Amino acid sequence: AGSLSGGEQQMLVIGRGLMARPTLMLMDEPSLGLAPLLVAEIFSIIENINSEGTTLLVVEQNARKALAVADRAYVLETGRIVCEGSGPQLLEAPLVQEAYLGTKHASTRRRRRGGKVFPVSNT
Repeated sequence: AGSLSGGEQQMLVIGRGLMARPTLMLMDEPSLGLAPLLVAEIFSIIENINSEGTTLLVVEQNARKALAVADRAYVLETGRIVCEGSGPQLLEAPLVQEAYLGTKHASTRRRRRGGKVFPVSNT
């Protein structure tokens, strides 16, 4: 495995994990250091694994990709949950957009100073 690329190594690790037919699989930064095409492939594989019945707990720095595939998501800052909801809800949340997706919302900056958790809902 030493001569494999980063993406190939990641695929190998995922495959080895799936050999045990887990009901729960933990992934820590599955896209870290990978080229954009491989990141897309990793997240496609994550979706396929989940659709086949395996629950996944993914810790990921690529917020846009992770939230796009998440049924439930939590955003952590310095070890504390600052926002929670479904993946699509968090993609639209001003706090997440400002801090992780590159958009700015002044009201979000004010709320973040309070140190509270902001659940996101459709209401």
